[in-house]
Amino acid sequence: MIASHSFIMRRATILLALLTAAPHLVCADSGTVWVTPHESYSSSVGVLGCKVNTDRIAYWPPSVDCTNICVALSYEGRRVNLLRIDQSQGAHDVSYDAWNYLYTGYSATEKPTAGGAMAMEYEDVDISECADLIYTDDGKMPLSAPNSMNFLASCLDQKDSWVGNNHVLYNIMDAICTWGYDEQCTLDWPAANQAACPHGLGTPAALTSAPVYNIQYPTGAKVLAGTPAQPGVVGDVPAGSGGGHVGFKGSATIILISSPFMFWLLW
Repeated sequence: MIASHSFIMRRATILLALLTAAPHLVCADSGTVWVTPHESYSSSVGVLGCKVNTDRIAYWPPSVDCTNICVALSYEGRRVNLLRIDQSQGAHDVSYDAWNYLYTGYSATEKPTAGGAMAMEYEDVDISECADLIYTDDGKMPLSAPNSMNFLASCLDQKDSWVGNNHVLYNIMDAICTWGYDEQCTLDWPAANQAACPHGLGTPAALTSAPVYNIQYPTGAKVLAGTPAQPGVVGDVPAGSGGGHVGFKGSATIILISSPFMFWLLW
């Protein structure tokens, strides 16, 4: 009886040590999903496309998590890591270049291919696997100071969430970096619920120094984000694939609604 109790205690100690050693991945999931290509960069939580690799993004149905935001996708021996920073309306979309590489072994700019949903294996992995997809100097998640506060506040309220501990705010209003100032802001949380920026939070100045490019489906052409999709593409997803997403869209009319506590972009 004593030996059995000792064994259980040892198992519990080992499990606790493993959980403590992996703070950047919780409730890891894996399985098979039908993956479709996605042309235009967007982020429902305001991750800035000019500061991440927009060719390695996952647009999936679950809401964006504060810790589990890196997913590995595999097909026929090929694998890519993706940042899951946008929410779709039901499809498992990924950046066109990532889909093309997994399907053919080539970049979409090299040998573009048309196609629809393909069954691929996925696995939630530690955020360190996606470190090379984030272009900030310190590797922190680049967020829109005017438009990411709801998401960031939820992460800050979660003890030891990765985004809560590893974020940087910029005074850029949209995910494709066309409005605002490419400057860092500070947030005195929880004393303040909006950031302070050198030029004033949410100042709608045209921004041209940080362009975001999409790889056009199915031509493989590199185009400035906001360029209308070519015929045969519906909602950034191949016609008939059943995809679609929600988030900061690439081409839209900007309506700025401001108050002392919020700045919104309506698309």
